[in-house]
Amino acid sequence: MEKLLDELIFLQKEKLLTLAKRLIPHITPDDLLQPNDFPDLELNPYFRYEEGILEGMMSVRMAFLAERQVR
Repeated sequence: MEKLLDELIFLQKEKLLTLAKRLIPHITPDDLLQPNDFPDLELNPYFRYEEGILEGMMSVRMAFLAERQVR
């Protein structure tokens, strides 16, 4: 399950970077850690939606890992 979650997260990060590069061609993966520095990203609802999907996936991964440690 952890491998699957890692793969889904990786693919979503790639999707988010691809979308961001359409809006800002010179953007880097590190720039995506602070998208609020880029108004074109900050105000783009599609980018924000995809970013929310990524955050949800990472939350699921954290919950899964925490649950696994308890057992």
